[in-house]
Amino acid sequence: MSTLNDEAARPDRFTRLAENALAACLGVMATAVFVNVVLRYGFGSGIAASEELSRLLFVWMVFIGATAAYPAGEHMAFTGLVGLLKDRPALFGAATLLIRLLVLLGCVLLAWGAWQQVVVGLDSHSVVLGYPVALLPLPAMLCALAIGAMALVEIVRRQPLNLGHGAEVE
Repeated sequence: MSTLNDEAARPDRFTRLAENALAACLGVMATAVFVNVVLRYGFGSGIAASEELSRLLFVWMVFIGATAAYPAGEHMAFTGLVGLLKDRPALFGAATLLIRLLVLLGCVLLAWGAWQQVVVGLDSHSVVLGYPVALLPLPAMLCALAIGAMALVEIVRRQPLNLGHGAEVE
């Protein structure tokens, strides 16, 4: 049995999970780069895997952050025109639906392109660490699927756009 508080806590759990994943990625990246810099300048040697690991983690960080930003309404939005329709519910609803359908289309295109890159990268391996190169485009595909699912849920629930700033012109 679900209570209202349980449902309100779901975005908090997702946000907390995303923030922990971002912090872990950033921590590993910072440590790897710091140790590599100290080894290179202090001892004349370095860790070859540091750059490759940092690149992989940075790509994952970007897409984890983008996924976490969507439900929080933190993606860039130009809401000046839509904000003018706030007093006309039918037009505002149509504009909201159009925007969400465009988000869904963008997610489909991103997921399809990323999937093609994942398939191409399955047989290739990174030079130093040897991980499958498919791990680089994989977070883009997962991000597109997650944002697309969230947009689809918003369409089904007929959730109005959150203009968040009183429809100021941007």
